[in-house]
Amino acid sequence: MRRTFATTGRVLTQIRHDPRTIVLLLLVPSLLIGLMAWLFENTPVFSVIGPAMLGLFPFIVMFLITSITTLRERRGGTLERLLAMPLGKFEFIAGYTLAFGLLAIIQALIAVGFAVWVCGLTVEGEAWLLVAVAVSDALLGTTLGLLASAFATTEFQVVQFMPVFVIPQILLGGILVARDQMPDVLEAISDWLPLSHAIEALNTVSTDASGTEMVLWHLAAVLAFALAAIVLGSITLRRRTP
Repeated sequence: MRRTFATTGRVLTQIRHDPRTIVLLLLVPSLLIGLMAWLFENTPVFSVIGPAMLGLFPFIVMFLITSITTLRERRGGTLERLLAMPLGKFEFIAGYTLAFGLLAIIQALIAVGFAVWVCGLTVEGEAWLLVAVAVSDALLGTTLGLLASAFATTEFQVVQFMPVFVIPQILLGGILVARDQMPDVLEAISDWLPLSHAIEALNTVSTDASGTEMVLWHLAAVLAFALAAIVLGSITLRRRTP
């Protein structure tokens, strides 16, 4: 654990000296949510899609930043130096996940507070559940970003993974078409996509005050996907040199 925490501290120290990354991580999701609320002002649209945006924007931002940051570590030789030390691959991935997870908590608190108190998003359920799902969704984006970075060699390739890891989840997540109105095959595929569970949980929190049990089930599914991505990321993490 000591080596994991050391990795977490190193990552947070690096990010602390990069103001652009801090703004992108903490403020951009809230600004995008505000833009959506403004775009659909005086219509009921934002109250329908707003909860899903709390899951979507943090997920995309965390995916991009985590994958590119980890890739830079590898290209800069930092990963080689770290793995030459008594630091396991799982400890390396866990350290990164913990660092970005802490940032995800701050990001989720800002985004949920902005959506509810500034943009007027109504929440029928428990507010802490909304924060918990938003954090788990950002954490999911982090772990998938770590996994994607294992297969990329350049930043451009990371962007190329967006149509593979992110866009299908957006299309089948229930934002454009309700999942129970999709063709059976697409609904079955959607059931196995983690972002679908996150969006379902966010929508339930917002519309059903008695849906806590259902929200917790979807939340557990999202965390299970995140844990699987951590394990796969540590298995596929490789050094350039033997």
